[in-house]
Amino acid sequence: MDAQETNVKAQQGVTPEVSPISDSSDSCLATPAPSSKDLTWCVGSKSMNYTATASHIDVLSDTGSLLGKMFSVAYVKDGGPQDVAQRPVTFCYNGGPGSSSVPINFGGIGPRRVKTDGTKHLSLPAVTEDNPFTLLCQSDLVFLDALGTGYSTIARDVDPATLWNIDGDADAFCRAIIAWLDANNRWGSPVYLFGESYGTIRNSVLMRLLGEKGVPVRGVVMLSALFDWVQTLPGEDLYYLGMLPTFAATAKYFGRAGAEVDEETWFNDAMEFTETVYATALLRGDRLSAEKKSEVAEQMSELIGLPAELIEQHNLRIDLVTFRRNIVADKGLVAGRLDTRFTTAAPLPVQNSAGFFASEDPADDAVESVWATAFRAFLHEIGYKGAPIYLSQNYAVVNRSWKWQHMEPGIDQVVPAPNVTYDIAVALKRNPTMRIAVLGGRYDAATTYWNALHDFSCMFLPPELKERITFHLYSCGHMAYVDEPTLKQMSKDMEAFYAEM
Repeated sequence: MDAQETNVKAQQGVTPEVSPISDSSDSCLATPAPSSKDLTWCVGSKSMNYTATASHIDVLSDTGSLLGKMFSVAYVKDGGPQDVAQRPVTFCYNGGPGSSSVPINFGGIGPRRVKTDGTKHLSLPAVTEDNPFTLLCQSDLVFLDALGTGYSTIARDVDPATLWNIDGDADAFCRAIIAWLDANNRWGSPVYLFGESYGTIRNSVLMRLLGEKGVPVRGVVMLSALFDWVQTLPGEDLYYLGMLPTFAATAKYFGRAGAEVDEETWFNDAMEFTETVYATALLRGDRLSAEKKSEVAEQMSELIGLPAELIEQHNLRIDLVTFRRNIVADKGLVAGRLDTRFTTAAPLPVQNSAGFFASEDPADDAVESVWATAFRAFLHEIGYKGAPIYLSQNYAVVNRSWKWQHMEPGIDQVVPAPNVTYDIAVALKRNPTMRIAVLGGRYDAATTYWNALHDFSCMFLPPELKERITFHLYSCGHMAYVDEPTLKQMSKDMEAFYAEM
């Protein structure tokens, strides 16, 4: 789910209990039969009948050989054959790489949702409800698990390395989507993509690939987006620039800065400081005078709530681990990463591994396991007989094995640190009727909002194409749907987005 996941647990040798590769003696990949159930969504005076179906999609090569079987959960609103055939269908997924689609399904936009309570840690039994803000009101939904996650499996004679990379992953999803449209007679339906985190990198390549395969995409939703991999690399100034507004929002949330300023203004001021003062200071390196360095450190201290001396010692470059360790250290707490509003008790002094600390995230711990159990209960409810182990997260294998190289369109060479905005620009120029919605959170320290804005501004699109792109910033973290007020507003924004032509 997290596009910048360092996968420290994988580096420590943790392995999954079940291999994502089929253990059958051939490449047929025996899987359970599909299972469907007719259900009714009821919220207040509103109701909607729909069918939920759990099944596998054969992912086939151009020659018809099996690459893998992609697990899917589809929700299709009841209606006449004509209505169903022309209703929008949205293909949804999380990222990682190595995450199943459970979070965005049972955490966010599916017809069932686990209730959350602010930044409190969820517990069992999971409290599920008909989701008042489900995207099923606007579109049929198909949640897809990437090959090697969930119940999705790779054919025995297929090298996972051909799939666990940017281009191979997008190609597999392209083939699965086309197969689903064909099997369900949905060629008349407007196609939408909804990806979160690494899912936005997948979106960027997939929207181009689908067009090349004769599937025009109507709309693309980029939730908690990452496009330029350079911003994740150690020592890159784009990383520090993106982090500063998020640090400022977090400092205000914990009462360490911005006491007299509203949340939106404080964040906007931090964005302005990032571009007009901070960027210049970073670019000058040690050519920045001592006086100016101290001045900028003082300004940063007022914004992000850390001591100016600490900031100056770090040469104005505060990384996320340093910030998380220090912002609420006086309370014996550390802040989260996916959502910096979440906190947990600081590790013991003996637990001084930076790698261990980076992999521990109270925002993730608070919700992930409860979502997974609620989802497994739902599969039993609709009669799906899956394997005992469902790989809701398979970072230990998929993420550790991932290759980040990408054949970028128009460059004609494999780029080791890809920027998939080139794919977006190509897709949008080829299909200028497409719309894109970019959604981000102020407290998301995994895929920071400033970087997404910056990446799109460097596409240099003509005005008529820029008008096809909308940006929405919320008071939430990486998994925006954890925050119910955000989910409510996001639902309104999606209603408007799907109504646009």
